[in-house]
Order: sequence, then structure tokens, then C-alpha cells
Amino acid sequence: MTTFHAAVDHIDPDTLETTTTYCGTVGQAYVDQVRAIAALPDSERHVLEHPRLDGAFCVARADGDLDVYVPTDAAEYRVYDPDPAPKGGFATSGSLAAGSTATVGEDTECLPAMPRGASGPAYIDGAVRFGDQSIGGAMDTPGNPPRATWHTTESPAGGSYFTSIAAYLIRVGAEPQVIYDPVTDKLGQFGPLTSSGRALKNDGNRRTNREGKVNIQVEVLGRAASPWTKGFDPAKKPNYRKLIAAMRAHGIPDVWPAGKPAATAAAVASGPRSRATWQTEGGHFGHCHVPSNSHWDPGAIDTSIVPGKPTSTPPPSTGGGTSSSATYTVKKGDTLSSIADGHKTTVAALVKLNGLKDPNKLTVGQKLKLPGATSVQPLEPFPGAGFFHGGRHSPIIAAMGRRLVAEGCSRYSNGPGPNWTNADRNSYAAWQRKIGYSGSSADGIPGKASWEKLRVPKS
Repeated sequence: MTTFHAAVDHIDPDTLETTTTYCGTVGQAYVDQVRAIAALPDSERHVLEHPRLDGAFCVARADGDLDVYVPTDAAEYRVYDPDPAPKGGFATSGSLAAGSTATVGEDTECLPAMPRGASGPAYIDGAVRFGDQSIGGAMDTPGNPPRATWHTTESPAGGSYFTSIAAYLIRVGAEPQVIYDPVTDKLGQFGPLTSSGRALKNDGNRRTNREGKVNIQVEVLGRAASPWTKGFDPAKKPNYRKLIAAMRAHGIPDVWPAGKPAATAAAVASGPRSRATWQTEGGHFGHCHVPSNSHWDPGAIDTSIVPGKPTSTPPPSTGGGTSSSATYTVKKGDTLSSIADGHKTTVAALVKLNGLKDPNKLTVGQKLKLPGATSVQPLEPFPGAGFFHGGRHSPIIAAMGRRLVAEGCSRYSNGPGPNWTNADRNSYAAWQRKIGYSGSSADGIPGKASWEKLRVPKS
């Protein structure tokens, strides 16, 4: 007769520390009863199978706790330490050292704020920080476009499932960077957006979690068969809007390169998971689109909501303004670096604007002025198609390249720079395809219409 170890994982709502209470062993009959209760239509308990231990499972509870059942004869399982090193011997300045951890709310400067090409914030203001924030490491292919990958937890939403599902993801070592509850608008992070998550299976020797400049993975509480976007109003969900804004700050374009997520498991099973699209295109993907993965989530979510469209397109600023349009109240665990990342500014700008004598000393409740733009930089007029040819050297080309990178259309292994190269042409062709060009019209040579849509700042 099979026996099981029984335990309860509890995340303290105040400290966010996880404690495990061992409850002893139970028999198969008890486990069968637990599963039967969870299967009742109105049950507030939900069974989640352990993805790495045969026979083991967890029960997410509406009160926020997680019940854990593991066969007594199961092999020992330990969540692996994060591997911060990228493949291929890339430099890893600013990455976490192997086995290092960070306590939530303390010493978060040891985390990689801007590793290997990341351009947006490491943390979203107001997000709950679960665990030790060391789930992943540097990206393997930071020269590839940035992307977001959407999952569903296949569980209920609302109540305190936000906490019990977070405990489950930590327990089984399958944390994304972000967890989101569309019912309560609760938002949490298991690690910085600038590091990899670990909710995807590898594609052979290629580490899918580390694909692209960033790969921001989001576990949304809900089920693929009942798309969570039905009845969802982003205007009433400020944390959701913060999440999308953070993705855009990393240059993730508002497109679904592999198409809308399918409505059924059968449709996903019969369709391709394009390796070429996954590796070369930036934008939003579902778990259903990722090569060598078998899950079909997130279901037929509304792509007019995910990610939606920006309410307005602010003009590019010079970055030299010092007027203040807003303030920020320092919270426990904040550093000047994390505040700068979260508001798309720099530590130097905050120090100068606030007259800080010691930027390493912040006080909880302290008000900081945030920089605002004081002028608008004009756009570069279209120089003509004949301008773009081999041998051309101009700061206009470098400015164009930076905009292509920001739009998720980078095909650069180095740069961009002022010399017109095939990498510029390939990147511009990706931009043309992004805005609807196809076939021979996406030839990589800038035209007036596509140039004006790119909005290249005057160099």
C-alpha cells in the first residue's frame, strides 16, 4: 500500500517567507479522499500535479496555503540552484553568483539590474516579491528580440489562490518572473524581469527560458479552457497596466508573431510550434507557441487586451530635462537603482534632482522628485531611399538602429552603429514586416511611409 508524506507550505503575508509544516504520513485511502474533495464542483481546493515527481501532488487552497503530498518511496527532489552563466562564454557582469540569494526587501542591489542588453525595469512598482528572487540568470541570446510568454496556472483565481499558487510554483521549481491574478489585480514577482524564468522546457540544447533580450514569463491565475480576458477591463486593473508598461519599456512590441493563441488543446496539437518564429521574432507568445513544449495554455485570450494598445504615444525626449512632474515615496527594500529602473531614469539624474549627498542611504517614506522631460527632440526627416547603401556612414543610421532595437526588430550581433550594413537592412526588413509589409515589399530599404512610422530622433 502506498503511503505519502504530508506537509503544508505557508507564505507569511507580512514577511513573504515560506514555512513548511510536516504533518506525518497518510495512506492511499486518505489521498483518494483528498482528491475526491478537490474534485467537487464547489470545492475551494484544487489539485496540482507535481511535474517532476511521479505520484506527488499539491492542493492549492483558497485560504492561501498549499497542501503537499509526496510518496514516501519517491526519490529526493530538490529545486535546483539558479545557473546565472549564459552559454557560449558571454560576459556576465552584474549577474548573480552561483548559489547566491537575496532576502526580499533587503540588499536587492546584488541582483542584476541591467544585465546583457536589458533596457527596462527589473521590478514593477508595487509587485509582491516571492521567494529569494534568484530563479534564473543571464539570457543566452541577448541579441535576439525581446518577448513575453503567457501561461495559465490551470487553477481558480481570486481569494487567496494568488499565494497558494505562488507557493506551488516555488515548491516545484517552475517559477516565471511574474504571477498575476486577473480577478484581484494582484501582481507578484519571483525574480527580476531582466533575468530568466524557469517555467519552460528546453528545446534540445537550447534553453527556451533564456531566449531573447528578455523573456518575461507571466503565470496568470485561470484556465486555458475559460480565457481569463472574458469580461476583463484593463482600465480597472492598474497592476495589469503596470505589467504591460514594463514589457513595453523592455522593447517588447505589441504583436503576436506566432498568431493568436488557439482555443483548444486539439488545435494546438495539430498546429506547428515554429522554431524560426520563436527564435527570430519579438513580441508576445503563448506557452502553446514555444517549441518542444507540450502545454496549450493560455487559451483563446483576447489579443486586443493582451497587450492592447498604448493609450497615447509620447514623443521622444532629449533625456536632459530636470523639471519634476511626479514624486515617488520610498518603500522598504528600495534602492536608488531599483527606483531609477522602475521610472526609466538614471541614478545620476535622481541624485542631481534631489540633491542627495549619499545615494546609498534612503529612508522609508522619503519623497523623491522624478525627472520629467523639458523639451521634445525633433524627428529625423526621411533622407531618401538612395541614402541607404554600402559605404554610407552617418549618425542617422545609428539613430535608426537604436529605434529598431527599441521596437524589437534587432538583427544586430554588434551595434547598431553609423555604417550601413546587412544587419541594418535585415533589422529594417523586420520592422517592415512588423507594420504589415510582406514579400518583396519588406526589402529592408527604408521608404518614406515606414520611416515616418519608426519615428527616428534627430541625431
